Amino acid sequence: MTSHNMTWISYPSKSQPFTSPEEIEAIIASQNIISRLMHCYIAFFVPTGLIAGICILIIFIKNYLQNKRESLDLLLLHLTISNIMMISFSFTVITRPDYLKATHLTCTVLSFFFNFSYFNSQYAFILTLLILLLERFPPWTALCKATQRPTLCVGFVLMYTFCLSLTEAVLAGTDNYHLEADCQLDPLFAWPEYEIVKFTFGFGIPSLLQILCFTALLAKEAPAEALALHQHIRTYPAVYVTSVTIFICRLFYNIMILFRTTLKLQQSIGTTKNELVMNIAEIVLFCESCASLVFILCFHKPCKDEILKVIQKCRRKTSANNHLEIPETTTTHPSGSQ
Repeated sequence: MTSHNMTWISYPSKSQPFTSPEEIEAIIASQNIISRLMHCYIAFFVPTGLIAGICILIIFIKNYLQNKRESLDLLLLHLTISNIMMISFSFTVITRPDYLKATHLTCTVLSFFFNFSYFNSQYAFILTLLILLLERFPPWTALCKATQRPTLCVGFVLMYTFCLSLTEAVLAGTDNYHLEADCQLDPLFAWPEYEIVKFTFGFGIPSLLQILCFTALLAKEAPAEALALHQHIRTYPAVYVTSVTIFICRLFYNIMILFRTTLKLQQSIGTTKNELVMNIAEIVLFCESCASLVFILCFHKPCKDEILKVIQKCRRKTSANNHLEIPETTTTHPSGSQ
């Protein structure tokens, strides 16, 4: 692999002094947009996502301690932890429209852990879809045995995503570790191969597997004893709603990743508009993590049942506290009789 000299690259908003009024107005408008989006994300999406994630963790751990252990719940727990990690890394956008100042080494380490949670959530979800597919159709013996051991599957996903994240850390660049730069979770100074590998293994292959799962679900004839297709989807609505959300949000994000690669190959830093859209795509990716947690909490049956139980208990306590007992009073007549 050939080493690339990426010292020439910089963000358009920081690359040169802007002299014309049009350029100044463009960069001010761009910074205002990204700043407002960042504040909306931090104010609304982050608290909602974290609260939903914590509730899911509590419910799954409680069910696990009560020996209510299902393969799907373990995988959704794995996905929940990955999404909470993604949300925690999203706090790096607080500085927008500016960027974190860090050395190349620090930024590469931060990128490694971010990519680990990114790949992890993607492949954990693919594994979830595969298990649902095997529940509906007669499974292959070897694959069925593997999916009946969800801990082994999770271990394999963790090992695979660790290798991918390590590869991405190497592709972020092996030179100039001591130099300070504007740091983004997907480093701007990374080699073009960084984005290509991330698109291929973080979106291309998982999306292909996801499409194959849906194709088999819709096209293949299910056995007579299996649930009807609409009943199957109603049984697991959280998985399918989350699937659509992940695909749409990550499609936008990965398109911008590829576009940035094109600019690198052309030795171009792009425009402030390109920089703005890339920042928007990053925030959309983080919004997806928050939305996925909310969908799991609201639509996954064990979580939904626990939430309904809590709401019913709160209503009973409220009605009990608001219930007023009216004591019986006796009326005394002037004659002395009651």
